[in-house]
Amino acid sequence: MAELDLTQKPIYPNSLYEAAQGVGLTSQRSRDRLVSRLLSNKQLDIEVLNAIRVTPRHLFMDEALANRAYEDTSLPIGYGQTISQPGTVALMTSWVKQGSRSLNRVLDVGTGSGYQAAILSLVAKQVYSVERIAPLSLRAQYCLDQLAVRNIRFTLSDGHWGWSTFAPYDAIVCAAAPDSIPEALVEQLAEGGRLVLPVGEKEQLLTGVEKTATGIKTITLGVAVFVPLVKGRLD
Repeated sequence: MAELDLTQKPIYPNSLYEAAQGVGLTSQRSRDRLVSRLLSNKQLDIEVLNAIRVTPRHLFMDEALANRAYEDTSLPIGYGQTISQPGTVALMTSWVKQGSRSLNRVLDVGTGSGYQAAILSLVAKQVYSVERIAPLSLRAQYCLDQLAVRNIRFTLSDGHWGWSTFAPYDAIVCAAAPDSIPEALVEQLAEGGRLVLPVGEKEQLLTGVEKTATGIKTITLGVAVFVPLVKGRLD
């Protein structure tokens, strides 16, 4: 089994090194402590944990909340949305990554802050990210552009529809909860690919879906608390 690389530096241009490092509660040491806590979950992929370790989560949220960036908790980002807790991001990313396919194309449903897309960009060749709220999408794009992340494409759309233009996807990660698994997302999944999302209205279950030649297989990965997957788009 691979080991966590504690010497790996942030994967960003040198000019942005200090911003990525942070100071005090936003420092590399804080990220190291976070990942050390997450290591106790044996379901998590080491490459994903390395991505968590080198990604400056504090840059994806309001400066007033930056000192809480490396707590394993979700935090508000405006418009009734949240940035998912790192442990959940790690679990969802690990589960789709552990499928039988290479992650060449990944669909990220619910761009939000852009943090999940950033983590996916370090373990997948190309990420396609869908958001229904225009200001959030623009803010995420700006942040990822500042970090010189170049393998993510964005669109403003209803997440229920996915993004059929670039389908099929080797993996789909959805960071909002529909009442049931959207058919469009299953259709856009490649055979052998995996979809992970919270499902439910009052009580949510984090659900993994694997597409096979004969249909789909589902697995429950645990309970979840996400914002609902709302229909339509907000310009």
